[in-house]
Order: sequence, then C-alpha cells, then structure tokens
Amino acid sequence: MRNDTWKVDQNMATEYISIIVLSIVFFLIAVRKIGSIRIKIWQAMTMGAIIVLVTGQISPLAALYSVNIDVIVFLFGMFVVGESMLRSGYLNTLSYKLFHRAVNVDHLVLLILFPMGLLSAILMNDTLAIIGTPLVIGLSREHGISSKLLLLTLAFAVTTGSVMSPIGNPQNLLIASSGGIVSPFISFVLYLAIPTILSLTVAFFILRVFYRSEFHKPLVENQNEAVNNDNRLVQLSKLALVLIIILIGVKVTLVLIAPSLEMRLSYIAIIAALPIILLSRQRGAIVRNIDWSTLLFFVSMFVLMASVWQSGVFQGLISGMNLDITSIPTIMAIGVLLSQLISNVPMVALFIPLLSTNGASVVQLMTLAAGSTIAGNMLVLGAASNVIIIQNAEKQGQTIEFKEFAKIGVPLTIVQASFYLVFLVLAS
Repeated sequence: MRNDTWKVDQNMATEYISIIVLSIVFFLIAVRKIGSIRIKIWQAMTMGAIIVLVTGQISPLAALYSVNIDVIVFLFGMFVVGESMLRSGYLNTLSYKLFHRAVNVDHLVLLILFPMGLLSAILMNDTLAIIGTPLVIGLSREHGISSKLLLLTLAFAVTTGSVMSPIGNPQNLLIASSGGIVSPFISFVLYLAIPTILSLTVAFFILRVFYRSEFHKPLVENQNEAVNNDNRLVQLSKLALVLIIILIGVKVTLVLIAPSLEMRLSYIAIIAALPIILLSRQRGAIVRNIDWSTLLFFVSMFVLMASVWQSGVFQGLISGMNLDITSIPTIMAIGVLLSQLISNVPMVALFIPLLSTNGASVVQLMTLAAGSTIAGNMLVLGAASNVIIIQNAEKQGQTIEFKEFAKIGVPLTIVQASFYLVFLVLAS
C-alpha cells in the first residue's frame, strides 16, 4: 500500500514538473537578473526546454515534432529581409518617407500606432515587428525620444492592429482555417474593425499618461532622405517587399476562391528572401547577423509548451472549473489569461476543439481571436511579436523590462478587452 501511494505521489510530482519549469522561466524573464548575471529571454526559455528534455517530461521525438517549422522558416525569411533593409540603408529611406512630416512626439506616436497597426493586419504582426524595431530605435536616437516609448508603441500597434484580419497573426489564421467561418475576411472586419480602431486610440492615450514627460516635445528638424550605401542591396530589398505584398495578395485570393490550395507563410517569407540570399554580395554577412537567438527562443518555446500541454494540467483545470466555455465573457477571459501561460497559438489550438463540440458560432470564434491576440498587450510573453521586438532591440543596446511592459500592458489590455467584449456581446 505504501509503495502504491509513493508511486501515485511520484506520478503527481512528475506531472507538475513542466508547470514548475514554466513558472521558473516566467520568473527569470520577469527579473532578468540574478546577482551580477543578466539573463536574456532566449536563455531562460532555452534552459526551460533543456530541463524538460533532460527530465523526460517530453521525448526527443515529441520535442522535434512540437517545433512549428512553418513559423521558424517564416521568421528566418523575414529576418533576412529585415537585415537586408537595415544593412542597405533602405530602412532609413522608408523611415524618412513615413515619418518626416511628424512635428512632435504626439504626431510621431500616432503615425506609428495607426499605419503600423493597420499594416500588421495585412503583412502580419511578426513581419512588422521585425522591420519596425530598428526603424523606431533609429527614430528614438535621431529625435532624442525614449526608446521604450517607441518600442511599446510598436508592440501595441502590431498586436492590436492584427486582431481584425485572418492573416494578421498565426492564431487568427488557425481560427480562420478551422472551417467555422464562411467568409473570414468579411467576418473579421465586420466584427472586429471598430473595436480595433478604438483600441488603437486608447493605446495612444494610455501611453501619453505613462510617458507624459515625453509628449508635446517638438522633434528635431528632419534630416534629408538618407543616402543608401548599397544600391544593389536596396533594389533587392525593394524586390523582397514587393514579393511579400504580391504573395500575401495571392494568399488572400486563395482563401477567398480556393481554400483547399494553401499558400503557407513560410513560402511567402522564403520566396521573398531568396533574391537576397542568391544575388546579394553581402549574403554571408546578412545571414550571420540575423537574430538567431530569437529563432532559438521559438524552438525552445515550442518544446516547453508542448511539455506543458502533455502534462494535461491546463486541460484539467478548465474542465474542473465547470465554466460555460460557450459564453462570450468566458471565452474572452480564457483567451487573455491562458495565453499568458501557454502562449496564444497553443491556447487557440486547445480551445477550438472545445468550442467545436458545441457548434462554435462566428461570434464565439471572433471572441477567441480578439482575446488571444490582445493578450499580447498584457505581458511580454503574451505575443511572439513582443519577443521579436525585445530581442531585436537588445541587439542594439535597448530593451523593455518585464515590469515596464506589464505596468502599461495590464491596464491597456483590460480596457481593450472591455471594448471587444461589449461589441461582441451586442453582436451575438
């Protein structure tokens, strides 16, 4: 009897190892420093993945299968395009064209929030995070503005703006392809466009409250349009951007007229990056300098989250709480809160089957999309785009601490969730 009891206790302890490891990873990402040792986000996540592998919480084969190769290839391709734009000087040219009319910080923040937000609905939030990070850091240095303000503006813009499109982020794409929505593009705009515009507006005012000393400052006189250093690489960068836009147009068209034909995001990114990799004289330097640590972070995250998923703790928690998972407020709350713990894409993958067993309505799916996406505005790990922004910023000597993000992100997310909730309840 004692032996059996010991085995039960041992099994229960083993079941919670992944959750304990996840909690430690969250703690390390939050404090970012132990003694004199500074811990980067990718290091904490990689350590977590190694521990669950070594302790047998996930098998090597299961870990391998858990890695979403489509996401990794997409990020690799977009990192190549982003590095090419930065190295060629073309990013400076784009920055001048987009922001040279800004006269003060208020105007500049609005120009980042709304254009970047709306573009993220078309080009995907991770794409804008990759391209936008060096751009806003350059603006902060040029005008003497807090880099934290502009990085947070970018993070909130690309997360919030991506809500209203089925191709704005990976979880929306997962929802749109689940088969429960007849016209995804129309449905996302119809249900989510108005609260998204309101959410971008409230982001501006909340940023102004927390960074009041930065606002109303006049900007230094804009410099002339930057001269590009490598004209050949500039042309290849332009070609890459054109290819991205064209292929996303093809993807949208296929979704509308031939849903069975799939244009993966990884195909788009790799096709766009190929001219740079094949034709640029700087291909070696570009590939060496892309953000490999962020790619390692995502590989590690997939492994750790798969281990947590296999533990069954969160599934059991939801079942044990006897929640009405079909109600709009419950879906919104679970979308926002659970995404902080197991990331939004795994959370959506978990929740869609639960909703489908009850015959998910369009409003329920739109609520899941809104909740799981704006969850990224609450904490650093709530969205992949946040991690991309912070990791890229740290390459240039800038960062946003966990508590700095949460201080603004938590109240912002509560207000934004209220907007979406009211609108979706009225629409149901």
